[in-house]
Order: sequence, then structure tokens, then C-alpha cells
Amino acid sequence: MVGQRLIEFMAKPSADQSAARGSEVQATRVREGEVGHNVLLEGNTGETSSSPTVSTKLQRIAEQAIQHPEMQFTTLAHLLDQELLREAYRRTNKKGSPGCDGVTAAEYAEHLDENLRDLHERLRQGRYIPPPVKRTWLPKDDGSQRPIGKPTFEDKIVQRAVSMLLEEIYEQDFYDFSYGFRRGRSPHQAIHDLRERCRTMNVHWVLDADVSGFFDHIDHRWLQEWLLRRVNDGSIRRLIGRWLKAGVLDGVDLTYSDEGTPQGGVISPLLANIFLHYVLDEWFVREIQPRLKGRAFLIRFADDFVIGCELEVDARRLMEVLPKRFAKHGLTIHPEKTKLIEFGRPRNRPAAPATSGTRPNTPPASKPGVESGSENGTFDFLGFTHYWTRSRKGYWVIQRRTSRKRLKRRQKSFWLWCRDKRHLPLAEPSVPI
Repeated sequence: MVGQRLIEFMAKPSADQSAARGSEVQATRVREGEVGHNVLLEGNTGETSSSPTVSTKLQRIAEQAIQHPEMQFTTLAHLLDQELLREAYRRTNKKGSPGCDGVTAAEYAEHLDENLRDLHERLRQGRYIPPPVKRTWLPKDDGSQRPIGKPTFEDKIVQRAVSMLLEEIYEQDFYDFSYGFRRGRSPHQAIHDLRERCRTMNVHWVLDADVSGFFDHIDHRWLQEWLLRRVNDGSIRRLIGRWLKAGVLDGVDLTYSDEGTPQGGVISPLLANIFLHYVLDEWFVREIQPRLKGRAFLIRFADDFVIGCELEVDARRLMEVLPKRFAKHGLTIHPEKTKLIEFGRPRNRPAAPATSGTRPNTPPASKPGVESGSENGTFDFLGFTHYWTRSRKGYWVIQRRTSRKRLKRRQKSFWLWCRDKRHLPLAEPSVPI
């Protein structure tokens, strides 16, 4: 069995502990109603499932979540059956690197039925303990390194199955301006929405924020507290707690942390969206927007977000309270990378035709040393530099181009590829010249 290959990393629970956990699963109360009725349902559901039964269960959860926004779901663990696990296996990426146990997707699939049956039994009895996450490092543009976690393939299946259940609940709660790691939403939709809101809401100031080490500093206590608002299933919450405390295997060193989620885990993006939904999104909609004097909007893609304001007084007030809000929940707004930029339609200059010698797709140069209050300010978001310029007909429009940092990184990677391949001989042409 695949689970036997994790003995060196984990200690098995005793029989008494297993029986106690199994009794806790059986004692979960029913509140949200029966799941699995074959009816036509509404709500934002996930991708199409290959199993009609799984699709119906997920639709039922989505329907109840949208009809009862304040309801706690207390019986979800019984839906982690073999059929849902098989669907989670189908949706899991098979090309990823193996975790700390060394088991690949192909090896797991050799005895798929037996492995899924054993996995379901361990989940049902509360004996499943997530193994540590294997850590690798990726270089960043500034010379530092970004940690990436690699769970085991079996753990990816369990995380995918739990994510499928939780997504049906939280997709009904998330706001439309949240675009990161959500099905049916893309970065291109986010930057299109950003452009339209800047244009139609008469935005003159943009707050470009950066959260320092977001995935590494997610507060577990706050996350569990916010999960309790919608999910009060002891087995599901225990699984999430074990993932947060599973530990990280960096080479031969096994470490544990009281904060953060491993970047690269299947369920990490969903937990991050849940955390920022309460820290930022709901706070902005319910507490900030009603107190502003002018119009404002928020566009968020995971932990990368921008806030646009119509009035300068609102923008500067947000600049002051935003770090305090994040600090309250254990996060830090980067003081140097977070900037307040004047981004309104250029004033005091007529919209002359594009034939005046200025290229329409070239961002204007900002004043030296000026990042806040510049009339020709620009900002980067999701790999693009956004700026005001004149169209071919002479109208002021917002355009975007690849950010200088992203372009430089791509050019460097292309140069390295040419350096590594230039010694290879040219291939013979397939057709005689």
C-alpha cells in the first residue's frame, strides 16, 4: 500500500485514538439537509464532473450555500467517499513532482482501486495523517528565493477532494472583484475589469499594495476562526488543521511552523482566498466604502491587489489604515513596494492627434524621484504596466504593456537558453534545398 511508505515520517495513532476519532465522525450533527437528491439546482458550481452523483452533491452544497448565507455546514466529511476521491484523482495534475514518499502518479495508478479504498477507510476512521511537505526553492528577480511545497500525490487527492467541497460553499461568498485561483476567472479578466473601473469611475488615485511573505505568514488562529463561520464539521476542520501543522521537509531537516501555508499545496490557494476574503474584501465593502466621500473599487488576484479612489483624501486615508488592518491579523504591508500613485486622466493638456510625434503605445516618463502625486504616474499589476496615453484618434485611453521587470526576466531566460544550446549542431533539413 502507498500509505506504508510514509512510516519513516509519521507515527501511527493508537487503536483507542482511532476509535475515538471514528466516533467523532459518526457523531457529527446534520444541519444543512440531505445531500445527493437528483434535482435541478442553482448556484456557482465547479467544473463539470465525470460522475453525475458527485456533480449532484456539489450542486446541492452550492444551492444551500447561496440560499442560507449565514448557515454553518456541519456534515461534509461523509461526502468524502470513494466516488469523490476518484473524481479528485481525475482532476489532480499527474505531471507534478513526487513528494517526500517518492510515489509518482503512475505508481499510484497501478493499484488505484485498492489505494482509494484504503485511503477512504483511513479518512472514515480518522486515521489519515498528512505527511510533511517537500520543499524546493525557486529564484526570484531580486536574488532571493521563493519556497515551493510539494505534497505527496495521495495528499494532493485528499486536498483536492476537500477543496471541491469547500469551493461550492465559498464561491457563493466571494466577491466578483476577487479573481485569483478561481475557476472561470483569469488574470486577463482582472486587468480588463481594472481598466474599465478606472475609466468609468473617474479614478484619479491608485493604491498599489504589496503583502510581505503572505503565504508564509497566514495566521492559523484567524484562519480557523473564519472557517468556523461556514464550516463546523469536526473532521474537515481537523484535516485542515493537520495540513497546517504537517511540517516541511527541506532536504533532511523537518521543521514545523505556527503560521503560513505551503505554497504549492492544492488547498493553499483556497485557504488564502478565504483568509483575504475576511481580512480585505469584506472589510473594504462593509466598513471602508460606506465611509468614503468619493467612489472607490478593489481588484484582487490572490495577495496582489490595487485600490482605486476618485478623491485624494480617500486614497491617503486608505494608505494609513491599510497597514493597521493587515497588522491586526499578522500580515505586513511592504512599506517600500506599496505606493500611492496619481493615475487620473491627464489634465491641462488637450488630446492632440497621435501624429504629433508621440507613440500611442509608449508610457509617458514620470518625473524623476516622484512616485506619489505624479500626473503621469504608472503602476504594475499582474505583469503589465498600466498608463494613460492618446489613442490614434487623439482620445485619452488606458493602455498596458509588459512590465519592464517581467520583460527583462524573459529576455534573460532566452539568453540563457541560447547560451546552453548554441554548441549543438544544426539539424539537417528534411527537404533538399
